[in-house]
This record gives sequence, C-alpha cells and structure tokens, in this order.
Amino acid sequence: MAGVQEYYEKECIPQLMKEFGYRNIMEVPKITKIVLNMGLGEAVQNPKIVDGAAQELSLIAGQKAVITKAKRSIATFKLRQGMPIGSCVTLRRDRMYDFFSKLVHISLARVRDFRGVSPKAFDGRGNMSMGIKEHIIFPEIDYDKIDKIKGLNICITTSAKTDEEGRALLRLLGMPFRK
Repeated sequence: MAGVQEYYEKECIPQLMKEFGYRNIMEVPKITKIVLNMGLGEAVQNPKIVDGAAQELSLIAGQKAVITKAKRSIATFKLRQGMPIGSCVTLRRDRMYDFFSKLVHISLARVRDFRGVSPKAFDGRGNMSMGIKEHIIFPEIDYDKIDKIKGLNICITTSAKTDEEGRALLRLLGMPFRK
C-alpha cells in the first residue's frame, strides 16, 4: 500500500515547497524512519514478559522486534547489565509508510478520549515522539490473548530542520494535532 508515499509525492511536496519557499525537491522534509520501543520495567521480576512484548511488537510493526538489554547495572532497581528489559523495531521505506497510515487512520481513532496529538511533542530538530498507554489500540493485537496491557513509544524521525517544518509535514500527511 503505497498510499501515503504516493500522497506525499503528489500533494505534500508541492504544498511544502510553496509554504517554505524551497527551490529544490531534495530540500523538502520527509519521514526517514519510525522507531517503536516498548520498555518493560517489570521484566526484572519476570523475564518471560519480554518475549511476549517482542512478539506483540512484531505483530504491530510487521517486522521482527529486537530484544533490548540493560546498558548498565542499577542496584536500586535490581537491574544487572545485560538483562533483557524491552524490545524495539526500526521501520523504514514501505513498512514505515504502512505503519504511519495505520497509526493515523485506524489506531489513534481507537484511543479513548482522544483529543489529538500534542503539537509540542517535537525535539527542536523536526522529529516527533509520542507515547501510547495501551498497545491494544492496534488491530493486530487480539485482546483475549494478551496477559498485560503495555505502553509503547513511537518516535517519528524526519529530515526537517525545524519543528515548524516537521509539524507541517506530519499535518499534511494526516497526523491529527490538537488545536
């Protein structure tokens, strides 16, 4: 489904060139990658929960998730270096556009009391990060088969130079920002 990519090339590029005065098509910002991350603090007591999270993240992303390990030991959290504590996936090209389309058009609509994504969720360089409290908003997750509702971080990396450019790009692609 190249719908979002096609829409970006036909509709978004001309609008962004006009709005920001770009002279070259290569100057126009685009989404470069989307990173999905699931950090699991409770994995210290129950290491098996990481495998389930990696499987669920793989279903959501359509690509195999990698299990992340602790970089350093923290005694107060009973955490040792090398312990599995989460899972992540980096999406690029077609899978990235497919996931973005699914996120914007299907999943965000399933969030309870959804009023839009915060327009302040940018990092100063045009990249946006957002957190989702319940991973069950994605259609691939079977509600009956999950053992625990987990949170999920989504980081959308763009080639935009400023937050304003990144916000304009994502707004044109359909991201529902709060007023």
